[in-house]
Amino acid sequence: MTGTRESTHQDKDSQHRALLPALMFTALSVSAISTLGAPMVPTIAREQHVSLSAAQWVLTATLLAGAIAGPVLGRLGDGPRRKGAIQGTLVGVFAGSVLAALAPAFGLLLAGRALQGLGMGLMPLTIAVARDHFPAPRMRSGIASLSITTSVGAGLGYPVTGLIAQHLDYRAGFWFAALLSAAALIVVTRVIPAGSSAAQRPLDVTGSVLLCSGLAAILLALSQGEAWGPTSGTTVSCLGAGVLILAVWIAHALRARHPLVDIRLIRNRAVLAANATALLVGIGMYAVLSLVNLYTQVPAAAGYGFHLSLSATGLVLMPMSLGSLTANRAASALVSRIGLYRVLPLGALVVCVDLVLLALWREHVAVLVLGTFLLGTGVGAAYAVMPILIVRHVPASETGSATSFNQVLRTVGGSVGSAAISAIMLSYTPPAGDTPDGAAYTTAFLVTAAASFLGVVAAVVLPPRRGAVAEPGDGVAARGHGTQKQPAGPPRGPAELPVRPGQEDVPCSDRFPG
Repeated sequence: MTGTRESTHQDKDSQHRALLPALMFTALSVSAISTLGAPMVPTIAREQHVSLSAAQWVLTATLLAGAIAGPVLGRLGDGPRRKGAIQGTLVGVFAGSVLAALAPAFGLLLAGRALQGLGMGLMPLTIAVARDHFPAPRMRSGIASLSITTSVGAGLGYPVTGLIAQHLDYRAGFWFAALLSAAALIVVTRVIPAGSSAAQRPLDVTGSVLLCSGLAAILLALSQGEAWGPTSGTTVSCLGAGVLILAVWIAHALRARHPLVDIRLIRNRAVLAANATALLVGIGMYAVLSLVNLYTQVPAAAGYGFHLSLSATGLVLMPMSLGSLTANRAASALVSRIGLYRVLPLGALVVCVDLVLLALWREHVAVLVLGTFLLGTGVGAAYAVMPILIVRHVPASETGSATSFNQVLRTVGGSVGSAAISAIMLSYTPPAGDTPDGAAYTTAFLVTAAASFLGVVAAVVLPPRRGAVAEPGDGVAARGHGTQKQPAGPPRGPAELPVRPGQEDVPCSDRFPG
């Protein structure tokens, strides 16, 4: 009997040690898969016999599917069906990868890419698993590591995709995605715990339809605005309809008993800071990735750029992953010394400085390499602390929903950046040409730098005043001054729950991992 208990304990301990690597692998896989389409657009256009503007739909379809799936998956993940939601999503990603690889027609290829986009909604679910199952000392670092998978996966995905697009048929890229998603599914099935102990609440179907429809309309207008015309009736109508639908969704969410996303929690100043910064830093992240990708491949006849191959361009973008990993380690130390509320604007400031650097000085490939590294550093630092801020200020039962909304705002930020860059490039392109003037890149970098600077302002202004919430290096609880007096009435969230014995010096977020 004793031997059986020891064996069971060892099995559980082994599973626990494997949990973070399993979550990281799953999140990195779907992040890399989501980037597959970008470098392969020209190849897909050529082999599927469609225009470049039509081929851009392989990116739009993924973006739309990810934005729509994120909030729904976030809510499904806040309960006992979490593991099933992760498995079902990975099955969809695998099926989409196979469909895209075999698709005889462009329409089926788009359907496959849409299924692949479902994976973009998995990162919040991995964070919810970490909150429920990691011990307090590891929870913060685990969540931070999972949050940067968006930038690390993109940095790794571009060079891999570039090599595939340059040397193999584009279908090989989708077979690679099928292999990754199948491996992730096996890992999840073997390692991820069954689900949350929180009671399953009914899915807000009305809220899901409203939020997904509003997001889809806005993202469609942003991503297709260049093709339709920024001031065309279709673009304006689509954008207006999206805003109106989202307004109706907000009104519904404030009245619903079990809303898809609890708007009242989003209004918390710390959560609002994380969400606003996610939107604005997302613009800067997409700007560097997109503009460096374009600038390095500009034809030699343009008089600027470097005319690099796809694989070489991927290597220029790869330092983003290294920067994100470096920032993750640095952010952990900085949070302990200066606090979460100072690391968030610091990360956004690095992105802003990086964009200004690339706007003024990009004559050497080494500068672009430095630029992608700095991008990873800034985005990695900001993204590492965003979910920690959210987790500190929402109940465990809302983790998936709240973090998925943050992920959606990152996606919307990328779409806004894409639309802005497309409009700027078009305005600097001669009527008879297809290559914009070099000044287009300067303007695009500076415009998106301004958006990132607004992210710095939001991260400084929006959080609660110093001392309102204890945090490492900046609060009473973090300095070991004992238990704070609790307000009258029942606790309303993690920041107000009583301190457990022996945890007076532990940050509030780490005392209550769920």
